[in-house]
Amino acid sequence: MILTKPAEQLRRALRLPDLVLLNIAAVVGVRWLAVAARTGPGSITLWISAGLLFFIPSVLTVAGLSRRHPEEGGLYVWTQEAFGPWHGFLCGACYFVSVLFYLPSALLYGLSIAAEAFGFSQDKTLMIGLALAVLWSVAIFNLVGLELGKWASDLGGVATILVGALLMAAGWFAWRHGGSATPLHDFVPRMDWGKLNFWSQIALAFTGLELGAIMAGEIRDPARTIPRAAWISGAAVCAFYVGGTLAVLALMSSGSVDIISGVIEAAHAAGARLGWHGFPLLIALLILTASAGAFGSWLSGGARLPFVIGIDRYLPPAFARLHPRWGTPYVALLSEAAFSSVAILMLTAGESLRGGYQLLVDLTTVTTLFPFVYIFAAGWKCGWRVSAACGLSVTALALVVAFVPPEGASWLYEVKMIGGCAAVVVAARMNFQYALGQRK
Repeated sequence: MILTKPAEQLRRALRLPDLVLLNIAAVVGVRWLAVAARTGPGSITLWISAGLLFFIPSVLTVAGLSRRHPEEGGLYVWTQEAFGPWHGFLCGACYFVSVLFYLPSALLYGLSIAAEAFGFSQDKTLMIGLALAVLWSVAIFNLVGLELGKWASDLGGVATILVGALLMAAGWFAWRHGGSATPLHDFVPRMDWGKLNFWSQIALAFTGLELGAIMAGEIRDPARTIPRAAWISGAAVCAFYVGGTLAVLALMSSGSVDIISGVIEAAHAAGARLGWHGFPLLIALLILTASAGAFGSWLSGGARLPFVIGIDRYLPPAFARLHPRWGTPYVALLSEAAFSSVAILMLTAGESLRGGYQLLVDLTTVTTLFPFVYIFAAGWKCGWRVSAACGLSVTALALVVAFVPPEGASWLYEVKMIGGCAAVVVAARMNFQYALGQRK
């Protein structure tokens, strides 16, 4: 694939520190700490296993493929070069759909945590208004250019690091003064059918490093910067998940951890032990900042996929246009923001914010993990066999258990998952065939 004029006009605004913070903001999901703690101490073993067998292989594969193809588009370019245009399009389309599902969920989570901490969670109108205000503020920053838009990711990455550091410090204090609320001696994962779905979410929690590579055309010296940023941020991500989960377990009994609000509940427990009642409010503000940063990272990175696919004319040419003044793919950015706005309004209409958030998480899992089959397969084809084999094995297992209903779900869960996945593939194929016909 040869990128033409539009891609060459992109401004290289991201340096190594920016990419490290973008990776941390994009990969780390504070929400996974509560889900992991709910599963019990066995989740620590799952974190470490997924880090060794999925995350490190993804770091190696992303770093290697980025050195070989250091251009805008990342996984779309890698898959297209390895397996042809249709597979590249399918990989890119699935990933972009997962981004669309994830964007509103990131904001809903951060705002629900802040609302619970500050006591206005029952005012749905205020919550939706705040969500839309944050959404469009971040979108406008990214529309003006990465020089401004990257600050959302930078602040989000710093806030994420602070959340992890503060929780770990509080958990250590609780453990030293009174012991752990959850006995930390049995680290064998439990084969509980109702919690098996969490195993796929462990892999999902480690995705996001590939996002920076999609923006390679806007990174200074991408062939060198992307691998370095992957290793630095990768170490921080692993430390966050293992240390943060241990902290929540030290502060709360695993059986009492709520999968949505568990982190802020742990912060309340920490505040009580520390004698600092402002501690949960600080954590809530940092989580909200981290969520806004994650939204900005995925909004910006996700927009580059339809931009590059539009250059190849598999999507309408409007997606390949750059703003004449700011040099950003404004059609894709505005489309993402509009979709997220509609999703927030629809998913919270007649339903609690919690229900809307959980539905979005379910829709994201498979569409995010499926492109990793292509990423690791491309790595295998390029000669990184051990990393690719490990990554493919974990991805396949995660995709299978993703269809296992979570606690409280019925058999309709599988129907929705299978139907949703089939709809994405069929829609992608129809679009691809139409685009081929238009190109002739």
